[in-house]
Amino acid sequence: MTTIRTGIVMDPIAAINPAKDSSLAMLLEAQQRGHELVCFELDDLHLVAGEARGRGRPLTVSDSAERWFELGKPVDQPLGACDVLMMRKDPPFDMEYIYATYILERAELDGALVVNKPAALRDINEKAFTAWFPQCAPTTLITRSQAELRAFREQQGSIVVKPLDGMGGKSIFVVNPGDNNANVIFETLTRDGTGYAMAQSYIPEISDGDKRIILVNGAAPQYALARVPGKDDNRGNLVMGATGELRELTERDRWICAEVGPELRRRGVVFAGLDVIGDYLTEVNVTSPTGIREIHKLSGVNLAAELMEQIEAELHARRAAA
Repeated sequence: MTTIRTGIVMDPIAAINPAKDSSLAMLLEAQQRGHELVCFELDDLHLVAGEARGRGRPLTVSDSAERWFELGKPVDQPLGACDVLMMRKDPPFDMEYIYATYILERAELDGALVVNKPAALRDINEKAFTAWFPQCAPTTLITRSQAELRAFREQQGSIVVKPLDGMGGKSIFVVNPGDNNANVIFETLTRDGTGYAMAQSYIPEISDGDKRIILVNGAAPQYALARVPGKDDNRGNLVMGATGELRELTERDRWICAEVGPELRRRGVVFAGLDVIGDYLTEVNVTSPTGIREIHKLSGVNLAAELMEQIEAELHARRAAA
């Protein structure tokens, strides 16, 4: 196979935590396989006369905590000149993110393999998409109504309330019966009834960890990364201080993967992270799922290599069909 040109759209690479960053793991694997790397930020993307273009910088990466990247001078270039474009921009999932997917979809029409598919990134809200799999999820409400949130708490007892566009455990609240802060939490998350928020029944098994299950092309892995909250927090997020532990998938975990994976694959989602607490699917992460570095360190399983194998197989099939 000829040299593969792999572009990545991400937040500033200088600001990442190299020891934990899944995008860096993907780039290291791609570079090891001989890919030519190009780095873009959202500001670099633009459309000119219908052509998707970007001011890309040649990129070299290293597995180092001190100097993990080198960037060359920016060159304005067609995004379709990349064989692969990995969209790894972190949320918030706002209109700027959506505009970027329009540009990436034009690059897709010009021949680039975009991972994940831009239309899927637009269509799959990471919180709301659990509604496509109610058989897997806890009882869930998405509403702008504070009255409905109060009624839901009365019905369910303890609930978890969170925004639809967040990440990393930010603005996630556990609201218990009799909590006098409930009204202000509901007001804040719905922006006084002008924005949607999600509420789910509280799952006590969060104390045992929020499992991140990485699906590559819809396939269930052997291991999950359980993010166990600290004693003073309810959130199973590593950036919020949770501890990562390796877990083998349970029979229920594999059933959830079998329910969700084929639909993700059908929609063009090559890399996704399911969040599972106890027996329940709570989120479907498709924008910039993390956890593969921790899983690699704890188990030796290289999910970045599995991703690149899927990408290279797809490129090979495309070239064979051309």
